[in-house]
Amino acid sequence: MSNASTPPHSPPSAVTARVSSIMDPRRAPVVQIDAALPAVAPRLLRPEGLRQAFVAHPYGGEPEIFRERSWTDRPPAKAAVLVALVQRQEMHVLLTQRSAGLSNHSGQIAFPGGRQDPEDRDVNDTALREAWEEVGLARERVEIIGRLPEYATGSGFEVTPIVGLVQPPFSLQANPGEVDEVFEVPLSFLMNPAHHRWQQLDTPEISRRWLSMPYDDPESGRHRFIWGATASMLRNLYRFLAFPPAS
Repeated sequence: MSNASTPPHSPPSAVTARVSSIMDPRRAPVVQIDAALPAVAPRLLRPEGLRQAFVAHPYGGEPEIFRERSWTDRPPAKAAVLVALVQRQEMHVLLTQRSAGLSNHSGQIAFPGGRQDPEDRDVNDTALREAWEEVGLARERVEIIGRLPEYATGSGFEVTPIVGLVQPPFSLQANPGEVDEVFEVPLSFLMNPAHHRWQQLDTPEISRRWLSMPYDDPESGRHRFIWGATASMLRNLYRFLAFPPAS
């Protein structure tokens, strides 16, 4: 996700901490918008089109973005998130605003998900359990259709995005210790690269580039700044659907 460089005398974790303390990612310059790339065809954003795509390639093809610059020395931990695609009149993506009190990625927009527990049978089980614990999404409402390539976050997690179709009606209840808000964004918006922005921050110590997909939510009137790992995983879904792997 990010391209970063630091001088040899500066430990990456220390540099990243200093930059993060002063950097608002929403204000970083936009250096590229991918409007020249094609949007995903509407037929591929319907349940049957999505099912067929993952039947052909259950693991989501080759990722465009798969790793962030690490800012931790701890061993990587396995995790999973649920890319929950809600089957409304048009498909929507279920997202959360993470609690400001969390130690990792606090306040950011994310998919429901988290660290894999020893009791979990597999990454599918992790994603479904975390979605239930974080937002109250019952696993029986989710039809898992595939996964996207693993994504390594700077905070030390190797994340498997599990893709599932969710059939309304369902009720949600955000866990206040982990999630401040649950909301949805149209999949067609996120799968249109005219809304994919590359932003870059350059300082004397570090250069960092990331993807963002800002969305003005008409339901709440809120500005949703989707960026970082979540935007990168959505970009990998875009690449998979827009440019499917050869059979």
